[in-house]
Amino acid sequence: MRIYLDESGDLGWKLDLPYGQGGSSRYLTLAIMFVPHHLRKLPKKLIVGLYSKYGWQNEKKASGADLAQKEVFSELAVQLIRNNPTIKVDVITVRKDKVASHIRSDANKLYNFMVACVVPEYVGGYATVLFMPDERSVKVKSGNSLVDHLQTKLWFELNLKTKIINQPAQSHMDYNIQFVDWIAHCVWSKFENGVDAPYDKLCAAIRSRRLFF
Repeated sequence: MRIYLDESGDLGWKLDLPYGQGGSSRYLTLAIMFVPHHLRKLPKKLIVGLYSKYGWQNEKKASGADLAQKEVFSELAVQLIRNNPTIKVDVITVRKDKVASHIRSDANKLYNFMVACVVPEYVGGYATVLFMPDERSVKVKSGNSLVDHLQTKLWFELNLKTKIINQPAQSHMDYNIQFVDWIAHCVWSKFENGVDAPYDKLCAAIRSRRLFF
């Protein structure tokens, strides 16, 4: 199994100014996709199809797409997941203004906790899983602490034998990372900006969790 991870929003805590105008995002969303090895080309194929459809030449982040494009992506993603039910997408969103001040002092621990809320549920039946986060994501600042935290939880707390192999990827070179970027952005935009349509479509096929709401 392969696990792809990306996020939308940030881990900043400057909440007294508008986001994008000196302030931090009010929400942080992590999207995690679990893909059996033999199906790994399907999310990639969907993203490549969008590049062809819209004539994109360079990496297209969901944040730079228009609403119609996000809705098209959401419809295609739902169809893909429904047709391939062993592909799972689980998304977790934090409302940051509800996070206690002592937790804010080490935001990486919050990030690690969010991932650990999701991943163990899907990996117990595997001897090894390939963990592929976006290499440029905020979690990279914490080095290997995320994988160490997950591995410790699996082995010692949950008594699972699954070994996590960490293999960060760069989103501009990995279309599956781009797929989860689009998922994360569409969910995050519902909370951050009140853009409902892509999220409402995606809810038919993904799990969406809320933390500190």
